[in-house]
Amino acid sequence: MVSTPPDGRAGIDAALVKRLIAAQFPQWSALPVTPVEVDGWDNRTYRLGDAMTVRLPSAAGYVPSVAKENEWLPRLAPQLDVAVPTVLGLGVPGEGYPFPWSVRRWLPGETARPERIGDMARFAVEVAEFLLALQRCDATGGPVAGEHSAYRGAPPAHYDEDTRRCLAALKGRMDTDRATAVWEAALAAEWRGAPVWFHGDIAFGNLLVGDGQLTAVIDFGQSGVGDPACDLVIAWVMFSGDSRAAFRQAVGQDDGTWARARGWALWKALLLLAENIDTDQELAAANRQVIDEVLADHDHFA
Repeated sequence: MVSTPPDGRAGIDAALVKRLIAAQFPQWSALPVTPVEVDGWDNRTYRLGDAMTVRLPSAAGYVPSVAKENEWLPRLAPQLDVAVPTVLGLGVPGEGYPFPWSVRRWLPGETARPERIGDMARFAVEVAEFLLALQRCDATGGPVAGEHSAYRGAPPAHYDEDTRRCLAALKGRMDTDRATAVWEAALAAEWRGAPVWFHGDIAFGNLLVGDGQLTAVIDFGQSGVGDPACDLVIAWVMFSGDSRAAFRQAVGQDDGTWARARGWALWKALLLLAENIDTDQELAAANRQVIDEVLADHDHFA
């Protein structure tokens, strides 16, 4: 369970960031500090001038993930074909802020919203090629999947109780029998491969594009070494039709890995549907669509 301060965001704002920079990196104290357009919840990010960002964990539970990034991104970067965050300075608690933090190089590009991508099938292949390159990185001594990765890279069975609870709550409001079959197939497809690097949160907000092409991948907070099935979820969340087929062909992976990937996608979509089915029709509809696509995929390939 993540420990969250009373305000939920550790009291982080631009004024705090300016104080931290002035105290610990005075050479950059004259640079403006501004919020980024698209921010995360686990960590807050601010622009520092034109060429840097400041990344601060919003709660104690996220600190190990940031430390992991600081240690491993410099080792992974030379082995990858697209840019990943570069750490320029490591900050320590201060100015009333209780956690370690970092200064990183700004990566140009925009988040990969579909309207910014002209050729989605080509983009799907670019994402697949990044994942394969990541899987080829030396995994020796890497952080084994577990709590630090929100159990991405571990067996989906970690979320069995969550999934069963959601299926029970949604009974009569969707095809829970077919969904149960997909989930049980994911549990049965035990992973026996050699540990490889996975990102853990491959989604449009963590993929940057320029001129419609993949230029960078950010936010490795849920990364680790283990089963790469979790990184295939984008097949149903962002891709469809030709782009999904292009992604599947380019990324490869065996049938068991795809079965576990369907399980990961189903777990998250069921969770969001159960939470929002009566309160947020737009979000509920989006997750119904993901579930329908996953069920159809299982029917076709299983």
